[in-house]
Amino acid sequence: MSFIKFVRRLLGIKQNKKMINLVLFGPPGSGKGTQAKKLVEKFGLTHISTGDLFRYELGNNTPLGQEAKKYMDKGELVPDTVTVAMLENKMNMTPNEKGYILDGFPRTIAQCEALDKFLSSRSTAVTHLLALDVDDEEIVKRLLERGKTSGRADDANEEVIRKRITEYNAKTSPVYNYYEKQDISKKVNGIGSIDEIFGRLSSELA
Repeated sequence: MSFIKFVRRLLGIKQNKKMINLVLFGPPGSGKGTQAKKLVEKFGLTHISTGDLFRYELGNNTPLGQEAKKYMDKGELVPDTVTVAMLENKMNMTPNEKGYILDGFPRTIAQCEALDKFLSSRSTAVTHLLALDVDDEEIVKRLLERGKTSGRADDANEEVIRKRITEYNAKTSPVYNYYEKQDISKKVNGIGSIDEIFGRLSSELA
């Protein structure tokens, strides 16, 4: 066991042995959304996606939503400080001793550091990063099949699908490696039935 993992376990004993703060990764078409719902039900976690955070803040015209809109209107990236503040708002509105599933965040090393700092202020930390491992050809196959009924143009174009996969890999690799140094990153086989994959994910969180 690494020193970092040892310290994390001591921290977990001090706080809450069963608390789970999961960063869930999965390429488009990996079934991540389906698995997140099942994990929420089984472990009693709160699911937080960056998409939902932005929709809430923008839709309700909150101060954070207004701040984010300034950057978005100029075609600029929303600063990590704004995104983390949205995350903080969500966690404050939905306190959960059992923990959270973070979906779509963090995506950069800077966001990892900001997230760690924020969670540390709450005397907790990311406990797991699980990445559904599905090969590119299987993803292409799944999305093209989904495209027959989803109505999404980006599910029907193989070139676009492959670009999405490349973008996903480029964004997630640094984050995976960041938490791997903390001994909490794990790839989980994403091939099989929904229940088989769910069983693999659950065993990592047990």
